[in-house]
Amino acid sequence: MSIYKFDEDDLFTNTIEAYPEYRFYTQSGSIYINSLPHLSGANTDNIIGVPKGFISLYEYNIDRPANNSIYPLIEKDGHRVSFKKVKKTSYNTGILFGEQNTGSYNMSASISRYHYNTTTRSKLFALKNTLNEYAIHSPHYQYSSSLGDKNSQVVNLISIPSILYGSKIKKGSICLKYYVSGSLVGELKDKNHNGELVQVGPEGSTGSGSVAGVCLYREGFMVLTGSWSLDSNTIRTDEPSPGNSKWIHFNYGANDGNSIFPTTVSASYAMEYKGTTHTQTLTMFAHAPYGELNHSNNPTYFDSSEVQPIQTGSLQYLEEPRKIKNVVHSQFLDVEPDFVKTTYISKVAIYDQDKNLIGIAKVATPVRKTEEKQYTFKLKIDI
Repeated sequence: MSIYKFDEDDLFTNTIEAYPEYRFYTQSGSIYINSLPHLSGANTDNIIGVPKGFISLYEYNIDRPANNSIYPLIEKDGHRVSFKKVKKTSYNTGILFGEQNTGSYNMSASISRYHYNTTTRSKLFALKNTLNEYAIHSPHYQYSSSLGDKNSQVVNLISIPSILYGSKIKKGSICLKYYVSGSLVGELKDKNHNGELVQVGPEGSTGSGSVAGVCLYREGFMVLTGSWSLDSNTIRTDEPSPGNSKWIHFNYGANDGNSIFPTTVSASYAMEYKGTTHTQTLTMFAHAPYGELNHSNNPTYFDSSEVQPIQTGSLQYLEEPRKIKNVVHSQFLDVEPDFVKTTYISKVAIYDQDKNLIGIAKVATPVRKTEEKQYTFKLKIDI
């Protein structure tokens, strides 16, 4: 086996920026992510082991019984390592040395909705400085201005966890659609790429061209304040009594603790956007030079038709060189082609500086290598 060292020009670290698409559809309090149905398994009502409408962080415990789930654990020893959620006092007094400190899976996340029509609005108030910071992009971000005071307005706050968008939501990719009994009555887009959620449809509808809210791209929040009626039908939502559909009711029932009232006229909601993810990628170039990597210790490399000559004596045991098998193809059966040392490269192994194997790259079809040929294998890995 030959070992080669990567040169500085053989290693490249790049950042891949991707824009994964997400789509949420909310109907009667049920959330569907990317149009995936809720599949029941043999042991759980949702096969991925988390509540319906949620995604599983690592997708552990797929359709496992509750008493047979895998879980993280740390044994208490002199290093005194523990989970972040364990308090120091509990760790010192409640866990003995040698005992296991266990956690639990699955970790899940989903969108949430918060409706504010009273003076108590802690989550919204926590975003006050952030909203004012975004005001350089649009005056609609200001927490209190001539366009409205978010301390007294009825506000609909949509929260999106970062696992569902990455580092930020891509500007210009947001689309919110409001349906009543399957008919589109309102559509919002951040068409100006400045965070303003502008009503763009249906064409000629009430509120067309008006700003119904803003989006905090980095933080994953949508603040909706549009209070005009989108439809003449009355629907039971956050209001004390049934009322018309409004943007302040968008995503009603999406993990907000509200009950769904069975009515003839129903509302459903679609939310689409693109996230932004950054993935570090290491690219490695492994070279197979001219005149090298043309010998193998595999027994099939030698001609099996000849017996290996061995010299023995009272002081020695000597194996004579064996004849290498000629694998060069010839069109003639009675003519033996000229011998060419030939190997087939099927794997490229990667070692660290201490010669510990850290990875193996396999090719789909072994590559024929002769002394007159050289190859460069391009390997990529996400880090």
